[in-house]
Amino acid sequence: MENNQSLLLNKNDQISIDDFTKIQLVVAKVLECEAIKKSKKLLKLTLNDGNSERIVVSGISEYYLPSELVGHNVVLISNLKPAKLCGVESNGMILAVKHGEVVKVIMMDDMPAGSKIS
Repeated sequence: MENNQSLLLNKNDQISIDDFTKIQLVVAKVLECEAIKKSKKLLKLTLNDGNSERIVVSGISEYYLPSELVGHNVVLISNLKPAKLCGVESNGMILAVKHGEVVKVIMMDDMPAGSKIS
């Protein structure tokens, strides 16, 4: 079992419930996914968040082929400020879990796109 010391936060790292409630989590369907040619790690995902389509860039190409993500529903942080990565504007972030060298995208295939997570 891994040492969980890195998971322990000091009081300065803790956030309030008010901070947490600012984060908007929603289920989004992966419509398209492709590697970003200028990067070895980044994938460009086209997502349907239940209201519209958006582009999200994610550093998971070491763990997933683009075809493995298309059609799945993922957890999206939908209210992040846009960021440009390798020339592509990313409008959100998908959630993944890392344990050692294993990374898994959190999938919610049994929930429809647009479902709110609270």
